[in-house]
Amino acid sequence: MKDQISEKIKNIANSIFPQLVKLRREFHQYPELAFEEFETAERITRELKKLKLQLKTGIAKTGVMGVLYGDKKGRTVALRADMDALPVTEQTNLPYKSKNKGKMHACGHDMHMACVIGAATVLSRMKNELPGNVKFIFQPSEEVGPGGALFMIMAGALKNPEVKGIFGLHTEPSIPVGIMGVKQGAMMAHTNYFNLTITGKGGHGARPHQGVDAIMVAAQVIQALQTIASRKTDPLVPVVLSIGKIEGGTASNVICDKVVLRGTVRTLHKKVNEDIPKMIKNIVSGVTRSAGADFVLDYRRGYPVLINDPWMTDLAREAISKLYSKKAVHEIEHPVMGGEDFAYYLQKVPGTFMRVGVRNPKVKAVYPWHHPKFNVDEKAIGIGTAVLSQCVFDFLSHCK
Repeated sequence: MKDQISEKIKNIANSIFPQLVKLRREFHQYPELAFEEFETAERITRELKKLKLQLKTGIAKTGVMGVLYGDKKGRTVALRADMDALPVTEQTNLPYKSKNKGKMHACGHDMHMACVIGAATVLSRMKNELPGNVKFIFQPSEEVGPGGALFMIMAGALKNPEVKGIFGLHTEPSIPVGIMGVKQGAMMAHTNYFNLTITGKGGHGARPHQGVDAIMVAAQVIQALQTIASRKTDPLVPVVLSIGKIEGGTASNVICDKVVLRGTVRTLHKKVNEDIPKMIKNIVSGVTRSAGADFVLDYRRGYPVLINDPWMTDLAREAISKLYSKKAVHEIEHPVMGGEDFAYYLQKVPGTFMRVGVRNPKVKAVYPWHHPKFNVDEKAIGIGTAVLSQCVFDFLSHCK
């Protein structure tokens, strides 16, 4: 029966592949930023209405949710897709490139939506064999903290019916198309952000001794902060602290009185994540005090560590193997220091987050996430659709 289910899933996924490609290209042409995904949500809603799902819209402003009730009673599992694009100006020559100036699906969320809609279509056509229910969650604002997942959960996305497990996927431009990546345990990092304002004393550039140069202090602070990773934390515990933006100064002959540093901190370790704000304060306090400057630190917690459930990851691994053989499974060895708000769902219910390979030099799908030339091999849409559908069947079959 499982082999028959797998063959049926693949056949339906293959039959709807052209319409999923068309849908993905439509999403790609009209990208919308975080919490502005109104047209995207409307387009998703139209597709889900065709499937006669129980629908709810306007969740967390632009979120959409559909529920498919299988003919056989059972538990409920969820599939999630993110909807938002990035403030990136597209530099591809694709015929369906972005028509919304300064906005682009440069991370593959257009493909994620197509895969989940594809899975909803496959599973709807197999409703009479479905041993439970499926909730399809389309959430806003994955790219911008505090993230749409948190608001979707607060709005009841995992309730009525109660979700017992969840699956998600993300494009991976380093993995060839036809391959899916899996990893149990910690997969993505804590993501925190900070604004650090350093205040000195202005003056004439020819008389620096009469002022306190905030730029000079900021330079010392930037160097000193790197000792957090190199000297103040266990070298076997990964930590990234990056300053991404510096604002300060008015003229070449004026001693700067204020500098703002904007940065991010990434780690996989809970205790280190809790301790880093204090480390930053201690370091900055020492540097600024010795220079006669002051500072204010605004430190904001971001997404938690994304931790994949071992059993759910095994289930996903097996689903990929059933459909495309064991050679289609890529074991991801190390976590990445990027963040993902799918982590919030995994704090509530067991689940796993997969990588779907999209790399293919022949179609110039070689660029990293957030690059203005980011592209995908669209064959991955059919693969993602089938794998998500198989994961649903296998989860519900094991959890009667």
